[in-house]
Formats: sequence, structure tokens, C-alpha cells
Amino acid sequence: MSPTAGARLVQRQLGKMLRSKVAGDDAPARAQRIWGAQGERWFSPEDPVWRVHADASMFPAGVTSLLLQMLHPMAMAGVAGHSGYKSDPWGRLQRTSHYLATTTFGTVEHAEEAIAMVRSIHERVRGKDHLGRPYRADDPHLLKWVHVAEIDSFLRGYQTFGDTPLTDAEADVYVAQAGIPAARLGVIDPPTSVAELRAVLEEYRPELQTTPAAREAARFLLLDPPLPYYARPGYGTLASGGVSLLPGWAREMLGIPVPDMVSSLVARPLGHLGTAAVRWGMAGLAERRPSDVPPETPDPHRPPDEPDELVGVQAAS
Repeated sequence: MSPTAGARLVQRQLGKMLRSKVAGDDAPARAQRIWGAQGERWFSPEDPVWRVHADASMFPAGVTSLLLQMLHPMAMAGVAGHSGYKSDPWGRLQRTSHYLATTTFGTVEHAEEAIAMVRSIHERVRGKDHLGRPYRADDPHLLKWVHVAEIDSFLRGYQTFGDTPLTDAEADVYVAQAGIPAARLGVIDPPTSVAELRAVLEEYRPELQTTPAAREAARFLLLDPPLPYYARPGYGTLASGGVSLLPGWAREMLGIPVPDMVSSLVARPLGHLGTAAVRWGMAGLAERRPSDVPPETPDPHRPPDEPDELVGVQAAS
């Protein structure tokens, strides 16, 4: 086997492993439904939300999002009590990945179906937090926290680890576009600019606290991931990148001993390394789909092209 063929084999195996973890064993079938369906879509490949959610930076940013979200005690209680994040962590990740891929890249019809399904699940999720305060997953205020923590993390990740950061104007468009499915899910008045996004995050600060469940979940995510030992160093680079994206106050609340200087000089370069490895591995899966029309006979009626590099949340292909 030539060195080039060997490298391609390693690249493809890495891509298949990543795809399996993030999107599940039925990823090709799911992808065919997302990319092969005819119909109107909310977004196109030129839109900022498409570019962000298709990028490998979603891997470290996903870690950031989970860490930030768990600082709200009611959100954390819902995750601890209903998500099965320890018993079925990859299943939870795959469901989230599929939802983001469908609402970003799929047809409006399929996106609305995915949103309706999640809404029906939220209606059944009830409980009490560690202080005995009742919560419900369809509470618009709680939904808004989850939304802003998520898109702030994704945006920070793309601006830090993406190949071509968004301009300020594009970043505002990203925030507004991410709010389209969020509003249909139940978020009231989602932010439409980066300034609004950061203002909303600041408004939630008094509600945030470190609960025992949050510390336990952070340890699980950062120190004891459900991976074989040989895969943990690679995951560690992504987790380090995710930690580096957290605001300093969030790292302090979670008890993550990474000062700003260490975050900048150590954790962030590790994040760049891990993201580059993901981007390389997923690029090895960039074969054409059966539904694709040959380049010499383009069909203007087929759905928008899938990005060449299957990274980010649409690793469900």
C-alpha cells in the first residue's frame, strides 16, 4: 500500500468513526432524507447559519455549549433527570445532531416535523431542581437559556476555530437565522444580533449556579468520557478547545482550573489541533451521494449541495 493510499485509509476510518459517534450507524439513511428531499429550505449554503453548523468547530463548541447550559440549575435538573446522558450519551448526542442538521439543512417540512417531535417530548418533561423548585422543559424562559447558551458557543467556536470567520454583519445574521427554528420550538423573542445575544446571556447570570449535578456532569464530560482509552487523547484536544471558549466566570463556577493564560496558550491550540483533525477525517467521507446529478448536467431543481466536507452537525451523512 502506498503512503498516499495508507493516509486515505486512515482518513476515511477516522471520518467513519466520528460519523458513527455523532450521527449513529444509520447516518447514511438519515443523510439521504436530509439532502435528497425536494422542497423549500429555510437556509442555503451561503447563509451564515449553514456555514457555522457545517463546520468542524461544532465539535469543540458542542462541549462549550453543554458546559455552559448546565450552569442553569433547572436546565441541569432536566438533563440529569430525563436525558440519560450517562446511560446513553451517544444516543443523546445523535438526537441533538440530527435535530440541528434537519432544522439547518433539511426542507421546511422536515424541519417542522423535527421541531414538533421535540416539542411533544418537552411537554412531558417535568420535575424539580435541587432546591425543590418545579421546572418544565417547555418553559419559554428555560428554552431561551438553552438557545442562547448554545448559539453563543457555536458562534464563539466558529470565530475561533473556523477557517473563515464571519464578519460582524454575518455574525448578526447567524444569530437571527438560528432564532428561526428556536422561535418555532417555543423560544419567545430570540435575539437577532450578537449584541442582543450577549445582553440576554448577561441577564441570566443571576440565575446561574454550580449544582452538584453540574459538577458531576462536567467531570463526566471532561474527565471520564465514554470512550476507549486510545481515543481519549483526541477527544481531549476537542474538550480543551471547548473549555477555552468558555467565559472565565463559567470556568470558575464549574471549578475548571484553567486560568485565562493557560486557556489561551495551551487549551486553545489543542482545540485548533483537534478541530483540524476532525475536518481532515470528515473530508475523507466527501463522496458523492446517489441522488447527486453529474456536474456536466446540473439540475436546477435539486436541493442545495451538501458541503464537500461533511463536518459539523451534518456528519449525519
